[in-house]
Amino acid sequence: MATYIHERKDWPQLRWDEARLARLLGEARHRQGRFIGRMEALGFDLRTEAVLATLTQDVLKSSEIEGEILDKEQVRSSIARRLGIDIGGLAPTDRNVEGVVELMLDATQNFAKPLTDDRIFAWHAALFPTGRSGMTRIVVGAWRDERAAAMQVISGPIGRERVHFEAPGAGRLDAEMAGFLEWFEKDTPLDPVVKAALAHLWFVTIHPFEDGNGRIARAIADLALARSERSPQRFYSMSAQIRVERKAYYDILKATQKGDLDITPWLEWFLACLGRAIGGAEDVLAIILGKARFWEAIRGETLNERQRLVLTRLLEGFEGKLTSSKWAKVTKSSPDTALRDITDLVRRGIPVRDEAGGRSTSYSLRPIE
Repeated sequence: MATYIHERKDWPQLRWDEARLARLLGEARHRQGRFIGRMEALGFDLRTEAVLATLTQDVLKSSEIEGEILDKEQVRSSIARRLGIDIGGLAPTDRNVEGVVELMLDATQNFAKPLTDDRIFAWHAALFPTGRSGMTRIVVGAWRDERAAAMQVISGPIGRERVHFEAPGAGRLDAEMAGFLEWFEKDTPLDPVVKAALAHLWFVTIHPFEDGNGRIARAIADLALARSERSPQRFYSMSAQIRVERKAYYDILKATQKGDLDITPWLEWFLACLGRAIGGAEDVLAIILGKARFWEAIRGETLNERQRLVLTRLLEGFEGKLTSSKWAKVTKSSPDTALRDITDLVRRGIPVRDEAGGRSTSYSLRPIE
């Protein structure tokens, strides 16, 4: 008896109930089109900032889903440098950050290029530049081979592990991936958003690598979504929404991979998640528009580099309260210099002293009408 969908005799002939999906698909496509239209109506600078924010979030959250925490400033600097965006003060980046950024940008900026095994191998090599996953040496830039143990998704302590999923054996991978890539590039009447959902599930079920399968599956889905919009500009992040819904994501994958070939529930979840991802992008847009209003309101004010840096951080969501000691740390300046910078801005009414008392005086930006 088959345990997983890839063991069923009709695999990979996936099927679904189009009638059940019709409303969700229509709503997702309508919301997608309306939001993209709004973003395209913005000026070039605001669109560029939105793309930078979205891609940064996409890279960070796709890695977080796998338990890897990347440095936000490094990710943002790497993306800005590669896209030719001038943000000033670019942070030096680690090669593992560069690799994840390279993967995501190739998938979204070059969405029209065919998806081939060589291209996926290059993505995988970029993810693991040292040829290791943590301390373990793995096969990089090629499908996993027979030397690797059975590819299982497990959880729990050693000795009491629970197997959630076991992927096809290495001997099947050449044929499995050839079939997947042929289907992905084949011109069919299938809606591109549905194709993105199918590709994500199909790839992660084959699980062709020893590590990195989830990140590459999400990159392939992003590539398909970029094709659905015929645009390299990304204004919403599926990975960020999946990170929020991580447990539900793994639960629906597990249920689908242990079910039959009717994947309607997976498609329903993916389409609903897409709608929520677009809704989340509205919050990013609000921050960007708020920043634009702020800079317009203080246009003509002379700011030094330190003041501009901290004001930008405040606009993007500064963690905790701003104090003179935090100012000094962010700007790498002395306490006296930090206090002079803050006093100058407070005098001009740009930030205001918070009413709450305490050992340290804190400051917040004044509301902009």
